[in-house]
Amino acid sequence: MSDPDDIHAWQRLDARFTTSGRLQASDPARLAAIGVRHVINLAVDNHPGALLDEADLCVAAGLRYTHLPVPFDAPEERHFAAFCALIAADDAPVHVHCIANFRASAFFYRYHRDVLGMAEGEARALMARHWTPQTHEHPMAPLWAALIARQSTGETL
Repeated sequence: MSDPDDIHAWQRLDARFTTSGRLQASDPARLAAIGVRHVINLAVDNHPGALLDEADLCVAAGLRYTHLPVPFDAPEERHFAAFCALIAADDAPVHVHCIANFRASAFFYRYHRDVLGMAEGEARALMARHWTPQTHEHPMAPLWAALIARQSTGETL
């Protein structure tokens, strides 16, 4: 089965990781069909684009589900550290999503750069497929630009 690239802001990063924006009710089953085993949701529950009953839909599709709500207007280092801990917890194929793939792509930028040691330009190019907080006009973009500008150390992860 091919990637469900009609999911909002879909992106395959590699054989293990995929990301996207908001999911629809049929998407957990579609993710399971392509081999995803764990869904991590970075969106907050009260966003109008959030999928109601997402946890139940994921479990029904045979997926492990983790909700790590990251307020778009208040991202913190502890959110990124929790994200890294979830990624490190097992080696299953993981789908990480939020509403527009801004949170997910920013966190993967830092993960690629700081944890995996990916070259800055390569990590930034993957993030830039969905957004570049340093140049985006969104009022919260400066908060995200500051978060991704930080360098992680082994102590914080």
